[in-house]
Amino acid sequence: MGNASSSQQAAQSETPTFFTQEEFSKLKSEFETGGVEKVQSLLEKKVKELDDTELNIAVTGESGAGKSTFINAMRGLLKKDKGAAAVGTIETTMEPTGYSHPNLPNVRYWDLPGTGTTRFTAGSYLKEMQFNKYDFFIIVSAGRFRENDAKLAKEIKRLGKKFYFVRSKIDADLNSVQLEGGEFDEDVEMETIRSDCVSGLGKAGIPDPTVFLVSNFKKNMYDFPRLMKALADGLPNKKESVFVLALPNDSVEIIWKKREVLKGRIWMLATIAAGVGAIPVPGLSAACDIGILIGAINNFREYLCLDAAGLHRLAGRTGSSVEELKTKAGSPLLGEITEHVIVKRLRLGAVFVAVSAVEAGLHFVPFIGSLFGAGSSFVMTYAILNDALNLLVETAEKVLAITNGAE
Repeated sequence: MGNASSSQQAAQSETPTFFTQEEFSKLKSEFETGGVEKVQSLLEKKVKELDDTELNIAVTGESGAGKSTFINAMRGLLKKDKGAAAVGTIETTMEPTGYSHPNLPNVRYWDLPGTGTTRFTAGSYLKEMQFNKYDFFIIVSAGRFRENDAKLAKEIKRLGKKFYFVRSKIDADLNSVQLEGGEFDEDVEMETIRSDCVSGLGKAGIPDPTVFLVSNFKKNMYDFPRLMKALADGLPNKKESVFVLALPNDSVEIIWKKREVLKGRIWMLATIAAGVGAIPVPGLSAACDIGILIGAINNFREYLCLDAAGLHRLAGRTGSSVEELKTKAGSPLLGEITEHVIVKRLRLGAVFVAVSAVEAGLHFVPFIGSLFGAGSSFVMTYAILNDALNLLVETAEKVLAITNGAE
């Protein structure tokens, strides 16, 4: 019974949750009447749709709250990195400024001018910031949330959008309390600060608000992990997957969430490979589309922050060169991905063994299980990409450990 349960749990991770029920029903119907060829165009369209999905996140609040630093933290950047948001002790943003994710240009964080600046009153602010374009709002404050914050939240709610209160610089506040001397209990102090924020917002007309206490420089501490989960859970499936892939690799949990999202795409890529004019890859017993394999593995690396730009940023944090970081990580998938790498350096023995495991896992998933028998291209593409993804996840975990050890 334990084995059956494990197989079902594994299969559930493969379920294509970013499809609507209508889309999934159409896929099944098309496959039943026309086989793999009939569903290829639908899947190609879905893959493109996922790649093109836009996510616009507004970060607002009073000037000096740390909005720009928060945006950099969410994108895995320091202020010295290329493309980082300008950080200063005075208000540096005078109009909405969009900052794209380093690897996902359709994911943008918008740094909105502080509501407390002389240029904007609360009324004009609501009109000029084009609130309808954003998927959700993060209202940041470095102290108590004020009347302007509550007014913004009410307007956002009126528009049917989600909003989240983030109390920044919690590490500095706790450090100040500790320096005052006497007994210090971090949990007690955090609840005192949280209660004060909640109370202030309640008096301003926001009943029972949830407030996240964060440090932009300590993303594995305080409420930062809880905030990431809340932001992801508040999005529809398709945008949730994009948000997860856009997160920096700050924890093993985030890396594994990315793994689950990417595993959900592999069966679509394998299906597309099953019917296109496949290019035989020497050394494999089945024909695979080498272009799909190379493209997918390169995309996996970008999402897992293992591409050239991502490794360069991480190397800067460890004080080592990119080549030194690659050597420490010891992965064959950190260099150029070629046909030779796929044939000779991927653990193809494990791939062939994995085929039976793939079949067992897919058995519980409607429609996808039928695709497994569609041909050798599907089988081998699916197995190779699964093996490549697992290897890249292991590499991302090693790189995270190296980076954490250097801090």
